[in-house]
Amino acid sequence: MRYLVTGGAGFIGSALIRHLISNTSNEVVNVDKVTYAGNLESLMSVSGSHRYTFEKVDICDADELDRIFRQHEPDVIMHLAAESHVDRSIDGSKVFIETNIVGTYTLLEAARRYWVKLVGERQQAFRFLHVSTDEVFGDLGVSHGRFSEETSYHPSSPYAASKASADHLARAWYRTYKFPTLITNCSNNYGPFHYPEKMIPLMILNALDNKPLPVYGQGLQVRDWLYVEDHCRALCTVVRKGRVGETYNIGGQSEKTNIEVVRILCDLLDEIHPRCLSYHDLITHVVDRPGHDQRYAIDPGKIQEELKWCPQESFESGIRKTVQWYMDNLDWCRKVQNGSYDRHRLGLLEK
Repeated sequence: MRYLVTGGAGFIGSALIRHLISNTSNEVVNVDKVTYAGNLESLMSVSGSHRYTFEKVDICDADELDRIFRQHEPDVIMHLAAESHVDRSIDGSKVFIETNIVGTYTLLEAARRYWVKLVGERQQAFRFLHVSTDEVFGDLGVSHGRFSEETSYHPSSPYAASKASADHLARAWYRTYKFPTLITNCSNNYGPFHYPEKMIPLMILNALDNKPLPVYGQGLQVRDWLYVEDHCRALCTVVRKGRVGETYNIGGQSEKTNIEVVRILCDLLDEIHPRCLSYHDLITHVVDRPGHDQRYAIDPGKIQEELKWCPQESFESGIRKTVQWYMDNLDWCRKVQNGSYDRHRLGLLEK
């Protein structure tokens, strides 16, 4: 089958493409406009495969999307393209509206125009998977259970609101047009190739540079952590086995406060890369960000029961792999941090 993955140069998208090329016989078309968080070097291990194709296209460009559908004739759409950093959405929300809402609409319509022309088994087998986040559900109290597929939406940030809007569009396209959509809402991902502005890679790299480890407030915000490769396995399971029109929550069942995560990272670095003083001494508490949700927690019971998926990595095993990867791949990190990746982006695209 031929998979069209939007946002394939991003953190989760690139992990998904590496998984598809390395572990299946499927073909993959990567559609990405390569913004600041997109990095084609994350795909170097599979970019030489004859089953991989890259298209530098903005999902808001309807004409280019129509061309891609005509040219590549995909069987599956896995839609991950999105602006995803909460702090950036607070500072400037416009691009989140454009990409996450208008872009999703434009992609849904292009895919629907293509789908209605398919016949027989190809039309019956076609799937559109919209990949979303647990942040659409908003704040979850400390003693209020976990998010299920039936939880009402209460987004707190412009990012979460834009993703909630995209979820509603995907649902409406199924209800109105019988367009074969599926939706997944995942918890916080972590793992290799994560953009350094995100919490876990930021803490690792700051620690290695002996810089402060900034923790919002007291660091008591709770998140459920999911190793990115487990997430990719779940997405592929949903596309193959999920019921059309359904939503599946994907979680790692690894709830941790932010300060717990930072302390675990410090303990690992003290063990793996010791220095004169403990890395714990670098922890610095900073003013909390506006509208910061206290707790997210995913109930993955539906996907576990219906589709027989469960995470293979515990937080302890996954975070150790992650710390080791960043220590072994500092060149990749430095290119992103110092801007040299941005300066060479056009060169990379030409290759």
